[in-house]
Amino acid sequence: MFAKWFVVLCGCLLSSTSVQAVDLREVREIYLSGRYAEARKLAAEQFDAGIWNEQWPRLLIECQLATGRYAEARSTYENAIQRYPTSLTLRMLGLQAYRFDGDSKRADEATRQFMQLLQSSPSRYASRDNLVAAGRYFAMRGEDARQILEYFYDRVRDADPEFIEAYIATAELALEKGDFKEAAATLAKAEKFDANDPRIASLSAKAWENTDPAKASQFLSAALKLNPKHVPSLIDRAESEIDSEQYESASESIQQILSVNMHEPRAWSLLAVLAHLDGQYEIESLMRAAALSTWRENPEVDHLIGKKLSQKYRFAEGAVYQRRSLELDPDYSAASFQLAQDLLRLGEDENGWELAQTISKDDPYNVVAHNLVTLNDRVRGFTRIASDGIEVRMDPAEAKLYGGAVMDLLREAKGVLCEKYRVVPNAPIVVEIFPEQGDFAIRTFGLPGGAGFLGVCFGRVITANSPASQGASPANWQSVLWHEFCHVVTLEKTHNRMPRWLSEGISVYEERQREPSWGESMTPTYREMMLGDDLTSVSQLSAAFLSPKSPMHLQFAYYESSLVVEYLIEKHGLDSLLKILDDLADGISMPDALGRNIGSTEKLDADFASFATELANDWAAGAEFNRDELPDEATPEQTKTWIEANPNNYWALLAKAKSQVAAKDFDEAKLTLQRIVEVGAVTGQRDGPLVMLADVYRKLNDSTNEQATLVRITTLSSNALDEIERLIQISREQSDWEALLRYGEQYLAIQPLVETGYRAVVDACTHLDSSDAGETTNQSRERAVAGLTALAILDPVDPAGVDFQIAKLMAKMNRNDEAKRHVLKALDEAPRYRDAHRLLLQLESGDPQ
Repeated sequence: MFAKWFVVLCGCLLSSTSVQAVDLREVREIYLSGRYAEARKLAAEQFDAGIWNEQWPRLLIECQLATGRYAEARSTYENAIQRYPTSLTLRMLGLQAYRFDGDSKRADEATRQFMQLLQSSPSRYASRDNLVAAGRYFAMRGEDARQILEYFYDRVRDADPEFIEAYIATAELALEKGDFKEAAATLAKAEKFDANDPRIASLSAKAWENTDPAKASQFLSAALKLNPKHVPSLIDRAESEIDSEQYESASESIQQILSVNMHEPRAWSLLAVLAHLDGQYEIESLMRAAALSTWRENPEVDHLIGKKLSQKYRFAEGAVYQRRSLELDPDYSAASFQLAQDLLRLGEDENGWELAQTISKDDPYNVVAHNLVTLNDRVRGFTRIASDGIEVRMDPAEAKLYGGAVMDLLREAKGVLCEKYRVVPNAPIVVEIFPEQGDFAIRTFGLPGGAGFLGVCFGRVITANSPASQGASPANWQSVLWHEFCHVVTLEKTHNRMPRWLSEGISVYEERQREPSWGESMTPTYREMMLGDDLTSVSQLSAAFLSPKSPMHLQFAYYESSLVVEYLIEKHGLDSLLKILDDLADGISMPDALGRNIGSTEKLDADFASFATELANDWAAGAEFNRDELPDEATPEQTKTWIEANPNNYWALLAKAKSQVAAKDFDEAKLTLQRIVEVGAVTGQRDGPLVMLADVYRKLNDSTNEQATLVRITTLSSNALDEIERLIQISREQSDWEALLRYGEQYLAIQPLVETGYRAVVDACTHLDSSDAGETTNQSRERAVAGLTALAILDPVDPAGVDFQIAKLMAKMNRNDEAKRHVLKALDEAPRYRDAHRLLLQLESGDPQ
């Protein structure tokens, strides 16, 4: 521990010595720009000439390490350390040289010597360079990050606010601990002092990749513009290309890295990943061996391979690699934490949470580990519902309300989808539903964020947001869980070896098969995108999920993927799709699987483009959608003229209707909106033409057409909560109890946490029971009891009345003991409740009727 000797060190004056030599600055700029050979030559000349400045051998070693000249770096270090024995920065470079030159014994000796020097005479190592180097040394040892910041990096920055290396080291430490916000803020300050250092932009890309991928991409591009040979940035680019399934591009990026440094272990590690994803397991082993050829005990190699495989949802394979990494270095925290996450995503909760707890205890500054451990305390309090190989974990209050409905839906999904895709799950399936979006994000991604995600499937583990986390307009939770369970089935069938687009496409397609209003469907915007430049070729579809231009483009990627699946099934049959999935499970690449079963990827790209174009043109064929003639910044008069000149143009009609509604000219608005319906350009979109038309009918007191329009909306949208609530009101007014029951249940499929849907179900079932219509009497009573039980949980205004209603229904079903319990609860709440007294007497006499 460094705290003892640092008491002496912090009393020393920080050296502000800096080299003013223009030549050194110029050569360092050459190095930072990626002209390594030139920088190496110039630095070597200065060092060989005996110029007394330790920064020359440091720069020379950096050039040699960057280009894989590890033996030369070692030789340079051994010569230089004789001249500059107090340079800790030089010693850290020497440590790297020994490791990558394959001399672990000397590396271990150098590590021990580093600590001995610090303990023997701390005042000799008080320069800003040495303090940063010492901080990096202690970070490497896994010491307390907060103390490293306080004792080293912050003190250097306080003494010299423009010393870039302190900012770089701070950002590196923050990124290692998962504190991306701190890393981004630190790097933003560093950029003000040196905008030409590619490390700043490269690290900034890492800081933003989880929260703002577009911004991260801009930083990565900036880093490579500053230095096209910057290996860390090229590694990040190759990783991103692997994530988006651009494997040829990734291979090209890796070749660029190897042209800079033939021995770069991360490049060979990524080649091992590509080989694994292509099912070439012998080549994978060779690539791993190449990655370890210079430093056999390098734990980063297996960690990186495993991390990338886990990002491809191959958690079992990823966990194997993390264990290999830990065999090489049991203290390598990155591998330990990745293993914890892999285990949690594999459903091995006990081991996963225990490992996360250990990591958090050993490293309290690890933000992600801390988040997970804190979350586990809450998850332990969840209610667990188990049935048919499925375990649902929910907030206790929510579980009481709709936990049974969740399990019923999941059991249905398992029966339907497992049979269709010929899958028999061989392990339990876990579904966790979180009432707090932040908890969902931490469980799913390790960090707050993830806005827009409703659910995520890791294979046999599903995480989802409950309606409580989604504000006033929640998504249909049944649709979400059906979608995610379909992922369970297809990932199980393929052993998690399927491209992102195919996995998402099948899930959205199966949503529509279960219920036409679920999943994505055609809209005017989608039509425009399909006929424009936004239709992505099938071979590039996975990339559309990783780096979409906008949230709309991401949403469109889901829809387009589902259309590809629809096309494959319509054109080639379900059996062909199942054979593709079987081939993927056998390790066959996606292009080869397609070629074996339906044809080449190139042919699929062309055929699907024709299919999509025809589909888009056929939708709302009576409408026009061209907007080219309307100026981008049209005046109101130009807009009016254009609208009048295009009577069947969707965009003109929509603009006209909005103008009429704004002017409260509802009669004219009705005619305009009816015209949009006539040409077929209708969807269930919020604030779309049908929603506007229903509102216009209501304002005109045309309840018949309002109702018909609302019904149509609910057949097109799974999330039309306001429209369903209005239909509940209308059904009550019309005493249409079967419709009231139907809409009550539709309401609960979206929002099961408020009274509205339950009251509709109870009222409908009560009246259907009285009229002996609709369902059988006992079924109707059971549903009414379930609804009343939920109302009792929701803190009703009249709890005694709710218990009394339950008691009456129980009595009608001859469940007298339960009826007595509820009538007594009613009397406990309202002792003078006369009807409850009468019912109790009837129950006691044995004649509750």
